[in-house]
Amino acid sequence: MPTSRLRHSTRVSRVVLGSFIERLERAFAGGQEAPETREHAVRVATALLLIEVARADYEEALIEDAAVFELVKDFFSLSDDETRRLIAEARHHEADHAASLQEFTRRLHEHLSPAEKLKVVEMLWRVALADQKLDKHEDFLVRKVADLLYVSHRDLIRIRNRLHTPEL
Repeated sequence: MPTSRLRHSTRVSRVVLGSFIERLERAFAGGQEAPETREHAVRVATALLLIEVARADYEEALIEDAAVFELVKDFFSLSDDETRRLIAEARHHEADHAASLQEFTRRLHEHLSPAEKLKVVEMLWRVALADQKLDKHEDFLVRKVADLLYVSHRDLIRIRNRLHTPEL
């Protein structure tokens, strides 16, 4: 890819990401947006985090994609069509997660109950473990998100061990 196209692509990604973060900020701003807008922002941010965990090991695993789909569908009580649209939107906004991960998790931290945060961490572990192996990159990302959500290390490990017993 020529350097000029790469720079343009990077600028476009930053604009798209910036626009998405601005919409999240508006949605999470107290009382400025309708509750359904806030809920949608939570759904997109959660789906995006699940997609990031699925891609953390740099492998395309259909079982992880299926886990993302089912977890999003069940957690938010969505139809198949609504779930597909939500995941497509999250993938559209997925650009440079390193710059945005803290933004997404900060907003989730501020607007989710402690029980909901634990459920999000559980969903992240379920995606990471969907292929029956825990990659070091997946493990790192789940731990980082849990830390940003202020989920205790004890709860993080308890959830992981409930879902997966490491082989000795």
